[in-house]
Amino acid sequence: MATMPGHGLRHVTTMRPWLRTFRSSTSLASLPSHFTEDSEQAQPKTDKPSSYFPKRGQTLELVCESLAFKGKGMCKVADTGFVVMCDRALPGERFIGRVTRRKGNYAEVTKVKTISPHWDFVDAPCEYASYCGGCKTQNLSYEAQVKAKEHQVHELIIHFGKFSQTELESQSIMKPIVPCEIQFHYRNKMEFSFGSQKWLPRESLMDRQDGSDNYALGLHAPGFFDKVLNVDKCLLQSEPANMVLAAVQDCWRDPQLGLSPYDVYSHVGFLKHLMLRTGRNVKTGIPELMVNFVTSSYKPELLQPLLGKISAIPEVVSIMNNVNTSVGNTSLGEMEYTLYGKSSITENLRGLTFQISANSFFQTNTHQAEVLYKLIEDCAGLRGDGSEVVLDLFCGTGTIGLTLARRAKHVYGYEIIPQAIADACLNAKLNAIQNATFIQGDLNKIDESFGNNFPKPDIVISDPNRPGMHMKLIRFLLKLKAQRIVYVSCNPATCARDLDYLCHGVTEKGIEGCYKLKSIQPVDMFPHTPHIECVCLLELS
Repeated sequence: MATMPGHGLRHVTTMRPWLRTFRSSTSLASLPSHFTEDSEQAQPKTDKPSSYFPKRGQTLELVCESLAFKGKGMCKVADTGFVVMCDRALPGERFIGRVTRRKGNYAEVTKVKTISPHWDFVDAPCEYASYCGGCKTQNLSYEAQVKAKEHQVHELIIHFGKFSQTELESQSIMKPIVPCEIQFHYRNKMEFSFGSQKWLPRESLMDRQDGSDNYALGLHAPGFFDKVLNVDKCLLQSEPANMVLAAVQDCWRDPQLGLSPYDVYSHVGFLKHLMLRTGRNVKTGIPELMVNFVTSSYKPELLQPLLGKISAIPEVVSIMNNVNTSVGNTSLGEMEYTLYGKSSITENLRGLTFQISANSFFQTNTHQAEVLYKLIEDCAGLRGDGSEVVLDLFCGTGTIGLTLARRAKHVYGYEIIPQAIADACLNAKLNAIQNATFIQGDLNKIDESFGNNFPKPDIVISDPNRPGMHMKLIRFLLKLKAQRIVYVSCNPATCARDLDYLCHGVTEKGIEGCYKLKSIQPVDMFPHTPHIECVCLLELS
């Protein structure tokens, strides 16, 4: 279990020159708006670079200056300042890149050859790190990873949120990122795909085989929906989960078993996905593992040989079969069957017990979710006398709202996904929480009547998905004027945009902001990936 000492974050600033030059030489203001995901306002004005435009297929010698949003390396063409983005390029790395496409004021390149490695280089412990799309920064030291993430949030808040550097510093708004103590084996859920086409690196294409030898079980290769990188072990999931993966890999290609992977072109084949979920027995604390086979039809007899091997692993307490007969390759089944053990596992979070079924929504990193939820609870600032009403927007399975319910008068949660609402109600009942109401509804399509079904809240929790909040919801919150908003974001670009709307308004739309930003707390939920979580506190001006 890898950990990082608490003193490492401050030390890296003085030891790594690229971290010092981030603020002065590289600004996210120079990034194209494409890298703000769905942020409609996140398009700062920039001076146009020189007229030099690299052509497709051209090779360039480049130096990566920083990590941009989504973990791509940002580089500038020498003497022109023209921006190019390169996947898997890391700060300080000098390399040869080939231009693959140009988009207006920037271009994308593919790394052809590394001339000199990046700063803070470490050997990636995973053998698939060079090919898998999950852990793009595994060979960058963890200290440098979290510092780069902190810097990304800082730059986005300034350039897209329109908060000044002076404001952030003088009022101590921007907090140091909270690192993740556990950097491997932290995921409680992994989804692997069965494929009829094994992805191979270029240097191994001559080794391609036919028939079942070309079958794969693993993760989709980046950029390919039809090719799967075969994986025997993933360092992000638990060891019992890796034991299950190895057991399945050991025998599923055996022709005598009659198993076949689903083909996305012919729509023929049986096995679609292998989903592994890890929980804990709330009484003993012993790990519990759920194995879920997603298949194109219900033929339990075909899975029996696999069940015998998997059920022998002590941690396996549940084996499920989700049947998805559609031509799509989603892991959500139309019908669900219990093949072995029980139909759900449990997990403990902030003193509450949560029941997790095969398709339940739950925080993927349980350990860091404890840290995240404590920060949310601190920002909410509930008095604890049971007098305050909490409105929990994008509530999912109710995990945040339920952890606050014991100190609140009532929690009202809204979520668009019916299954998530059903899970939230089940979790409330499981924990004997009676002061929580969960309602299914689309928060992107609210009208003037929204808000009539609950009293005015004292505190609003908003945890939207990557596109952030719709302008209809922004208008509602500005009209509602709750005393406090805790904004939880998985996309710092759209988070910065929404903070700008809530605090500064939108002049061209006649919208006036009425909130003051009190704090921004970045949290690293997923080490070695570009994902960043933020907890932001706003108070009514």
